[in-house]
Amino acid sequence: MENSGLTEPHLEVSVSRRARVGDIDVRRALPRKGRRTVGAWCFADHMGPVDVTERWGLDIGPHPHIGLQTVTWLIDGEALHRDSLGSEQVITPGQLNLMTAGRGVAHAEEATGHYRGTLQGLQLWIALPEETREGPPAFEHHAALPTSDAGGVVSTVLVGDFKGLVSPARHDTALVGVDLSLHGSTSLPLRTDFEYALILLEGHVAVNGITLEPGKLGYLHEGLDEIGVDVRNPARAVLIGGEPFPEPIQMWWNFVARTRSEIDRAYSSWQSPDGRFGEVSSSLPRITTPAPYWQPGSSQSAPPSVAEGP
Repeated sequence: MENSGLTEPHLEVSVSRRARVGDIDVRRALPRKGRRTVGAWCFADHMGPVDVTERWGLDIGPHPHIGLQTVTWLIDGEALHRDSLGSEQVITPGQLNLMTAGRGVAHAEEATGHYRGTLQGLQLWIALPEETREGPPAFEHHAALPTSDAGGVVSTVLVGDFKGLVSPARHDTALVGVDLSLHGSTSLPLRTDFEYALILLEGHVAVNGITLEPGKLGYLHEGLDEIGVDVRNPARAVLIGGEPFPEPIQMWWNFVARTRSEIDRAYSSWQSPDGRFGEVSSSLPRITTPAPYWQPGSSQSAPPSVAEGP
């Protein structure tokens, strides 16, 4: 395939690190040292595959968020979302849960009470821009998303638009997220003003001769209008991208902010509940964490990794 974009596709490969979310091991692709965001995407966990039961699964108790959207996408299994808005939603493969935290929301992710089997999927965060990051929290569930099957790939548009298909999910910046079920070599159209990352969930693919496998993220700079993806056996990946995020962000625990003082206030509101985050109707224990490392007397001696997943 001949690339007609402004530059040749050069794939920067980084290795996801292992983390523990609830009782499940995950591969954390974002954030990484030297790569904090891809567009407005600022967090990516590949969870599973893992066997779960009716009563044991993600088991992530109530916890807070500010300044971001959570995007939950499963390729196997089921999970139950509860939040302080009163939402209670089971998500299954092919469906999308999107929660906008705005100025503050809390949620929990639980076993469904009826599903037993394999659980696998992605938890993604999107940093909200200045215009909406202090807005009201919201939740939306999309039972069906636009999908196409052409040129060796089944493409399902999670957020934004791709190949002329437009997702109904809210997005507050120019970005895209696409699930790719690859059954043959193909080319993917790109926007030259977007940066992108390819996250492998299953199988292997090669971009410009560089192989990606689960546990690795392949990053592409702006300036490309398409890439060729070589696939010898079926593979599954998610492509995320967007305009480079224009605002510096501060990420700590479950908070996406601009300053430490904003994080301090959110942390205080959660530790000594003042109503900012509401209440979640969940039987799981409420999650807390030691104070930010920069606060006097904190038991944290260094910046913690982002501790929360879905």
